Amino acid sequence: MKPFIKQGLLGAATLISLGLALPANAASLILYSAQHPQTVKLLVKDFEQASGISVKVREGEGPELVAQLMAEGKASPADVYFASNSPELMALEGKQMLTHLPATTLAAIPAKYNSPSGNWVGVTARENVLVVNNKLAAGLSMPASLLDLAAPQWKGKLAIAPSDGDFLPLVSAVRALKGDAAAQKWLKGLRDNAQMFDDNEGVAAAVNRGSVAVGIINNYYWARLQVELGAKGMHSQLYHFGNGDVGALLNVSGAGVLKTAHNADAAQKFVSYLTSARAQQVLAKSNITFEYPLLPGIAPAPVLKPFSQLAPPPLDMQKLGDDSQAAPMLRKAGLL
Repeated sequence: MKPFIKQGLLGAATLISLGLALPANAASLILYSAQHPQTVKLLVKDFEQASGISVKVREGEGPELVAQLMAEGKASPADVYFASNSPELMALEGKQMLTHLPATTLAAIPAKYNSPSGNWVGVTARENVLVVNNKLAAGLSMPASLLDLAAPQWKGKLAIAPSDGDFLPLVSAVRALKGDAAAQKWLKGLRDNAQMFDDNEGVAAAVNRGSVAVGIINNYYWARLQVELGAKGMHSQLYHFGNGDVGALLNVSGAGVLKTAHNADAAQKFVSYLTSARAQQVLAKSNITFEYPLLPGIAPAPVLKPFSQLAPPPLDMQKLGDDSQAAPMLRKAGLL
């Protein structure tokens, strides 16, 4: 994909109001990031211009970066961890590796999207959806629940990416809401029914080109594909689960400061920036992110379904947990 990036600069008055302005050589920080590189590049450049703080980014998949942070321990060079999904942050919080964030940072975002202990803050959210091929799915009745996709009638019609880090929270959500036995049964049904892909991009592209009828993805992969191919190249649409079904899970991306941060002040400024109106507007107006800003009052990209119309399941960050059981369950089901 080759997204187009829109960028903007902060005026001096805005810098002061955000509390970001520092001398150009005042500080630097190291960011471990599991967010999409294009999104992080956009935010980091804007933050550096705003604050004079330089940011060095180490990128990777969420589970691998969390494992690396745990292995590095007190010797880690990381100052901030920017997660793709909240369970990554819950895992670090469980190991007491994150420091408490200021009340002003936490207050910017509704509490249900933040750490239950105040050690990380939500930044954006994505909705779990089905991408549906317009022709292949024309005669199909859409499932009322994500769990229905394990039924025999979906054999050969479904695409999933179980090795993608975004699939782990979905497993954790089914487990939290339905229990281990039901989650394991669901996964075995998916194994029998689904074509496997390496990532969500692959799922979205396969459904769009007509290789398979439907696929489980996060909403922004479809929007990014539309940017790449243009409206004429799109042969698919999104199906949203309703009524609090687990299929409508909101995946929260957030950030926290490591207790071992070498520049805690700069790290706190960066996390505060991520929750500011300026950063949230940058995210909302870009045509590479297509996530929901979590700061109230910031409208998402027009291509997204209004946030107020989403119907996610009743899961808080603590109940969703740290994904520690998701990978073992996927392996047991033969999906990894």
